Amino acid sequence: MDIFTRLKTSASADWQSYVDHDFVRQLGAGTLPQAAFRAYLVQDYLFLIQFARAYALAAYKSRTLADIRIAQEGLAAILAETELHVRLCDRWGLSRADLDAAREEQATVAYTRFVL
Repeated sequence: MDIFTRLKTSASADWQSYVDHDFVRQLGAGTLPQAAFRAYLVQDYLFLIQFARAYALAAYKSRTLADIRIAQEGLAAILAETELHVRLCDRWGLSRADLDAAREEQATVAYTRFVL
């Protein structure tokens, strides 16, 4: 059994509540209100910024050049994803200025600061 399956099995109630969440079901069914999706896009962008900071911190705390390179590769991938995200948000009427001016919701702050 791979690690993903083991972890999913050991946290099956949490996993089920995640995949059965109303947001996920509506997104999959194409019935999610556009306002909810736009709010998600904004928070996901703000999450990516903090995720990038976590990888930058990993590079800073690395003790070997090889580990710094690994963190740098992760950071580069996140930064590239952020730019893709900005382009997607633009299609939904959200400019980079809108994204940068947005406030993080409490759940986003709680999760990202835990990671940091």
